[in-house]
Amino acid sequence: MICSKCGAEILQQFKFCPQCGATVSKTSEESIEKQSAMAVESKSIPNLIDIQAGTFSMGFNEFNRKVSLVGFAIGETPVTQKQYEYVMGKNPSKLLGENRPVESVNWCEALIYCNSLSMMQGQTPCYSIGNATDLSKFESSSPLWKRVVCNFAANGYRLPTEAEWEYAARGGKNSSNDQYAGGNDIEKVAWYGENSNISTHDVSTKEPNSLQLYDMCGNVAEWCWDYMGELPLTPLTNPQGPKIGSMHVKRGGSWLDDPQQCSVYFRSGSAPTGKSSNLGFRVCRTLYENVI
Repeated sequence: MICSKCGAEILQQFKFCPQCGATVSKTSEESIEKQSAMAVESKSIPNLIDIQAGTFSMGFNEFNRKVSLVGFAIGETPVTQKQYEYVMGKNPSKLLGENRPVESVNWCEALIYCNSLSMMQGQTPCYSIGNATDLSKFESSSPLWKRVVCNFAANGYRLPTEAEWEYAARGGKNSSNDQYAGGNDIEKVAWYGENSNISTHDVSTKEPNSLQLYDMCGNVAEWCWDYMGELPLTPLTNPQGPKIGSMHVKRGGSWLDDPQQCSVYFRSGSAPTGKSSNLGFRVCRTLYENVI
């Protein structure tokens, strides 16, 4: 459990917090989870939602630009700890719960999961380093990761591009100008710094957006494929981000962040080896009709 006053970790049998002396209340993390039923079942394999092709305004206010995308499918929730462990045989998360988002996974490990899941399902892996698609043999610190490429025509699982992530979060073809995925009331759609009780939560316990995608904002921030870079002002078609860079994009904000950081347009970056208890990912696939 977590002390609601100072944030210290405490055992359930404690009546007082050993850190600050506050009375332990069951209205903290444990009771929040009981009050928040999951809307969807977390199966061993992520369930994907088909997103129709379309054009939307990407970015914030006067800095946005028109982006056109072909159709794709994206996970209805972030990858859960149950789903990650089913494929990888381990759970690296710090805030445990099988239906909570997996976290403490770096960008390289997210790609390894995508390829491993693809091969498990008999699909063509999207990622390769040279001729190798079993990326688990490469340490995250290896400079060879700079050579990883994505085959967007493959039918396997991958990370969404930054443009795909924002398009899905905004509602796809009928994208809205809402600040968050699902509306403008962050309390209804996201676990963030003010309501999370310093923890992740089971997926799909907040309201979804119009595409029935859950936790696009809050709970955990999500890795995208792209390197971090300035968004060009010219119209774009299926952008995949800069070709080189040192930081990868993460989107959506988390249980630790303020409302602005949880908005659909806020973007930040992290080194590919970076990992934390507020950073996870969701998977994506190119739709069959777009596979060459």
